[in-house]
Amino acid sequence: MKNTMKKLLPYVVVGVLSGATTFGAIKYVSTETGNGDFSYFTKTGDNASFASMNAVAMSDDFVKASKMTVPAVVTIKNYQNRNAGRSSEQDILDWFFRDQRRSQRQEQQRPDNMPSGMGSGVIISPDGYIISNNHVVAGANKLEVVLNNKKSYIATLVGTDPNTDISLLKIEEKGLPYLNFANSDNVQVGQWAIAVGNPLGLNSTVTAGIISATGRGIGILGSQGDATNPIESFIQTDAAINRGNSGGALVNLNGDLIGINSAIASTSGYYQGYGFAVPSNLARKIVEDIKKFGLVQRGFLGVSSLDLSNDQHIAAYNRENKTNLKAGPGIYVTAVSDNSGAQDAGIRVGDIITKVDNTNISSFGDLSFAIGSKRPGDLVTVTYLRNGKESNARVTLKDLKGNTTARTRADLTVTEKIGAEFEPLSDRFKTDYGLTSGVVTKNVVSGGEMARIGVVDNYIVIEVNGKPVNSQKEIENILKNHKGNVQIKFVDEFGRIYTKGFAMPN
Repeated sequence: MKNTMKKLLPYVVVGVLSGATTFGAIKYVSTETGNGDFSYFTKTGDNASFASMNAVAMSDDFVKASKMTVPAVVTIKNYQNRNAGRSSEQDILDWFFRDQRRSQRQEQQRPDNMPSGMGSGVIISPDGYIISNNHVVAGANKLEVVLNNKKSYIATLVGTDPNTDISLLKIEEKGLPYLNFANSDNVQVGQWAIAVGNPLGLNSTVTAGIISATGRGIGILGSQGDATNPIESFIQTDAAINRGNSGGALVNLNGDLIGINSAIASTSGYYQGYGFAVPSNLARKIVEDIKKFGLVQRGFLGVSSLDLSNDQHIAAYNRENKTNLKAGPGIYVTAVSDNSGAQDAGIRVGDIITKVDNTNISSFGDLSFAIGSKRPGDLVTVTYLRNGKESNARVTLKDLKGNTTARTRADLTVTEKIGAEFEPLSDRFKTDYGLTSGVVTKNVVSGGEMARIGVVDNYIVIEVNGKPVNSQKEIENILKNHKGNVQIKFVDEFGRIYTKGFAMPN
């Protein structure tokens, strides 16, 4: 042992001396910099710290928010009539000229006990109210809700709004887990967000990302949905969203609802980095209207407009109207509707709207959200430029019929109640196909009574309550004061005749 120590001792001494020399050199250059250029050594900063994220704390936040959210997110199964489904765009005459093989192929529908589609929903109250997308429930004659604990319920569709892609359902249960609405106006670009839903048939899937933009308009509600006056001001996120996530929750790290996941931007149909959610403030306003009034109360400014932030639209407008408008923030007024709030307040063609109340208007999405989230009768302050001079106007918003007060379901017309409009068939068509009566369905509302019995646009209604009909006015007269069941006899796109019914809405 002693011999070993003697052999190692010289190495130990050298090591100690080397360490001491190195330490002395470091101490020397840190205090005696005058003897050489050592400026490339950074001096110690007492207030400095590494910029690494506290991964443990962040992970805990994700876990906490996920545990709060997952139990409140449900699966929604959409069951439809086998003959339901929007027909392809074709001439009405083509319905009666069908190839037999094509007919057999198209009539092979899925069984009645198989859902035609699935999406997600969010429980927003302990007594069973559930918010989802309009396109998740569209065309359903039965909606099944499956909770995270696998319990299943048949849901009642309380109401829908295609213009915001929001729907409200109800199941009969108490003490359910639910999410609180957050103020989506406080959402900041760059903050963390968690998406929870049931994509691709995978239940209770949680993904995380950041808010990558707000106020996005992508044109999907008007081009692919049933919206006639779409409101698009989506929250954009890079949290992974796929098919089946629609209607699911977008939450902050507190587990509060900041949006309802609705759409993706993708060339493949699957997630490519861009998901879009309806802001919680707009979604909450829609469901409050449906619960209180039975329908959505929406105010309108009463202008047609051009988005000055869109270079392509400006170029097209300039070519068509021989104008020289320049790109920039704001909305250029191209027309003002008669008897509208804008006309009453003195807004004119050529004005550029830059602000509504305290919201800056940089694009059409901003204006759509600022006005569309208001109700008839609400007062807003509109700031606009006229010949370069800024002015303000106090505008009382109206609905499409010029009303400034709320309407309930009792105020609706017959066609609004049953969810369809009707156009007369020509005498030539009736003669050619041996019909003595009939009207063509138009603007069938997704989720409406006509849609629920399988009627879509361009079907032919022959009789209502056993009486032949040849105009929309005749249908209104038959059902105006009617209570109880309604019987509809109609012809589908294959020439098949059905008789189906529903209870006349109050």
